[in-house]
Amino acid sequence: MNRALLILGLLLAAVGAGGCPAGTGTRGRPAALDTVTTLGVPERTFLDTLQRRTFDFFWERSDSVMGLTPDRWPTRSFVSVAAVGFALTAYPIGVEHGWITREQAAQRVENTLQFFWTARQDSVASGITGYRGLFYHFLVPESGHRFERVELSTIDTALLMGGVLFCQSWFDRAEPREARIRILADSLYRRVDWRWAQVRPPGISHGWTPESGFLEWDYRGYNEAMLLYLLALGSPTHPATPGAWSFYVGGYRWGSFQGEEHVGFPPLFGHHYSHLWVDFRGIRDSVMNTHGIDYFENSRRATVAQQRYAIANPHGFEGYGEHLWGLTACDGPLSGKVTTRGRERQFDTYRARGASIDYVHDDGVIAPTAAGGSVPFAPEICVPTLIAMRERYGEPLFGRYGFVDAFSPELDADVKVQHGHIVRGVGWFDTDYLGIDQGPILAMIENYRSGLVWRVMRRNPHLVRGLRAAGFTGGWLHEAGK
Repeated sequence: MNRALLILGLLLAAVGAGGCPAGTGTRGRPAALDTVTTLGVPERTFLDTLQRRTFDFFWERSDSVMGLTPDRWPTRSFVSVAAVGFALTAYPIGVEHGWITREQAAQRVENTLQFFWTARQDSVASGITGYRGLFYHFLVPESGHRFERVELSTIDTALLMGGVLFCQSWFDRAEPREARIRILADSLYRRVDWRWAQVRPPGISHGWTPESGFLEWDYRGYNEAMLLYLLALGSPTHPATPGAWSFYVGGYRWGSFQGEEHVGFPPLFGHHYSHLWVDFRGIRDSVMNTHGIDYFENSRRATVAQQRYAIANPHGFEGYGEHLWGLTACDGPLSGKVTTRGRERQFDTYRARGASIDYVHDDGVIAPTAAGGSVPFAPEICVPTLIAMRERYGEPLFGRYGFVDAFSPELDADVKVQHGHIVRGVGWFDTDYLGIDQGPILAMIENYRSGLVWRVMRRNPHLVRGLRAAGFTGGWLHEAGK
């Protein structure tokens, strides 16, 4: 896009580009929270604290000039493009709660979108941020350039675009900065060449590197990539080819785990990520029509099954039970076998832990984001679990930015850990907060309390187009865009 076209776009945005009539929003005041009447005062107070601390991770740790968000903190790390998508989603939530002003959020969002829009896109191996509208998985914090030899990532670009499109629809006022946000968001999304990433159509590749070309895997089967396919199908410029959604769902595995029939995916993050931005309640594709449920109910069943698995506790891990459960991708203490609590155990560092019909990988490490990201699906088990975790373990687990990434009551031995620290008599605790695990906690609790992200995204024309292209019908989608 040249300068003249950008100016034209800004003029269009000022009168409501991005599918939202400018100035017609209702966010002159914070939205009414706690529409769920089952929450008592202690539960609301706890969720207030958890959301505020988790929001502060994104507000305080993201760079205010470029808007780049670290993968983790306080350990020094590269920037995570996916975490930026969660940060962009966090800022309007902060405004709705009164933690920051609308003007502060708009400035941060504009800076972030401006950085990604102007960042160099090229096929060379270094000194660039992306290529063909897609972005590299990790970036160097100081420059925003590709980190080492990481891949140009389709899923991380999709998660970034989730936040980009949320901001496009939320910032709906007829004032210059919000107009710029809308046109920058629209341009970033339209620029992504999803079809180029279909090197083995109709599937979408995991990614590409300038050194080796496309990665050998395509996203297929239920996982975090629902959003990727929906945004690819909804593109008005480079849409995925017909048949992409059928290819994706063709890899589903339906079965029963812990008495719950559902499409399985062991780590719970796969049941969270797409749901941050897409309200799947009451809308169905052909697969869900066949089974008589929607994806929201599918995620509820996966959540309940994980709690039941922990109650059954087949491996006898310390503390597992009704209020201590939750397996997903997260940090771990070390890689190797150690003897703890009288038994030899195998532990891992960062890994996708999970339990479902596909596989069980459980080393006794619990991630609070597993329950936190599932709050809308099963609040009656998730909120008490989060409260119990904080009350039982206190500061080692719940600190400046809410819950640290992971912990394990099982590991209580005099061993050297590669990450985190051991509190004697209690267990192992991570010392880092991870952006991609903080994001679901904040946004999904907000969706439970006020429906904010879902409500805003229901009017985003690009998401609506993608859902319809994938064959979704019913519910709110029937009236969307009319």
